[in-house]
Amino acid sequence: MKSILITGGAGFIGSHVVRLFVKKYPNYQILNLDKLTYAGNLENLNDIENAPNYKFIKADICDYAQLLKIFSENSIDGVIHLAAESHVDRSITDPFAFAQTNVMGTLALLQAAKESWKGNMDGKLFYHVSTDEVYGSLENEGFFFETTPYSPQSPYSASKASSDHFVRAYGNTFKLPYVITNCSNNYGPNQFPEKLIPLFINNIRNNKPLPVYGKGENVRDWLYVIDHAKAIDIVFHNGKIGETYNIGGFNEWKNIDLIKVICKVMDKKLGRAMGTSEKLITYVTDRAGHDLRYAIDATKIMNELGWKPSLQFEEGIELTIDWYIQNEEWLNHVTSGDYQNYYSEMYRNR
Repeated sequence: MKSILITGGAGFIGSHVVRLFVKKYPNYQILNLDKLTYAGNLENLNDIENAPNYKFIKADICDYAQLLKIFSENSIDGVIHLAAESHVDRSITDPFAFAQTNVMGTLALLQAAKESWKGNMDGKLFYHVSTDEVYGSLENEGFFFETTPYSPQSPYSASKASSDHFVRAYGNTFKLPYVITNCSNNYGPNQFPEKLIPLFINNIRNNKPLPVYGKGENVRDWLYVIDHAKAIDIVFHNGKIGETYNIGGFNEWKNIDLIKVICKVMDKKLGRAMGTSEKLITYVTDRAGHDLRYAIDATKIMNELGWKPSLQFEEGIELTIDWYIQNEEWLNHVTSGDYQNYYSEMYRNR
């Protein structure tokens, strides 16, 4: 039986990857390692928590001694590394936390894998999940390719770029088998409402202002999280060792246009007069160093591994909004307590 360690498996993307692997591969032992910080939530996985091939381990990826013990006790064959601090705004207020988790945590995990697999790398794989933000910012044309030079512009993307470099360095220096994927912005069920889409869904639901940075002209490529989980499955099983694959949704949207789509769908779903939610749009001071545009070329993974996104944004946003409306209890739980404090600090006086 293969033993796969998925870090950050209680988080947004991680929980979808854990669910897919637990259900699709009953002969794999799936170990979900998560520190359960603010964005990690075991409620995301209550439908599979009693599966015989699933085990949760509460641990910190920065705790090297604990990682060694986990590798030893569970005979880990593969790692899918998603655990990370991931919100750009938080990286601006606390860059040290991002360097600690994203750089030192990845390094601890790499070292634990190297030591545990020493002398027997056959059939082992370290899969590092990263972001398109490491490539920097695009103007109005062009795309990020796997060969695009790194040019991170925020403390978050700098920390992820550093972790990518460490993974490749371990591959080159210690022959650790690895793959890396860089994905565009994810959206879908179970996303913590600090990110744009769930934040706005939740604010519309509660008739709160919709804080739009600058003029809302920043462009992002949007990827439905379940499509991303399927891509991770394909790369884990069929990706070529030492390769990088970009995963994108071919769904470029200006923030303000995307927000207006959310407003229209929410008005329809909540039975409100059309235009009601748009009145909540409030323009706020732009994020420091806000990248203008991200756009991924995902041709390589499509041509070499046969993956492609199953949904366009209009379909995906309907499914996403339906999920949040049907899971109000989940939303109420995650937006209580510390979230309220974070929210008021982030958007006060802007």
